[in-house]
Amino acid sequence: MHLQLITLRGVSVDQEIYELMAPTSGGEISVFPGHEPIVTLAKPGALAVRYKKEDTDTQLEYFAISGGIVEINPDFIRVLVDEADHGDDIIEAESKAALDRALKLRDEAKDQIELDKAHALIDRHTVRLRVAELRRRRH
Repeated sequence: MHLQLITLRGVSVDQEIYELMAPTSGGEISVFPGHEPIVTLAKPGALAVRYKKEDTDTQLEYFAISGGIVEINPDFIRVLVDEADHGDDIIEAESKAALDRALKLRDEAKDQIELDKAHALIDRHTVRLRVAELRRRRH
């Protein structure tokens, strides 16, 4: 089954995979070859990719994604998101510091616009930290 992970910066993944685990508005889903066709909303979370059937859980590749759309066909998956940060590219200390700044912004928000912006940053960095932790456990 072929996976395309596309962000605003371009194509992050464009290759054959065995399994995709994605956070969706209906909950976490796992997609295998031959899956029924669906289109669903992706929510911010950890996207996990298993490239070969015999790959163990320690060989999963993780991406921290923002919300978007997941299009699934029996032999093709397309994930369209604003951003997808590869687990190996996330520096845990930087994401923790950014989360702390976002929490401070939330606490000091003067209006709904500032509050919404702070919540978006909190969501982003919480997901990045989760993916960094998953990557750390893998190694």
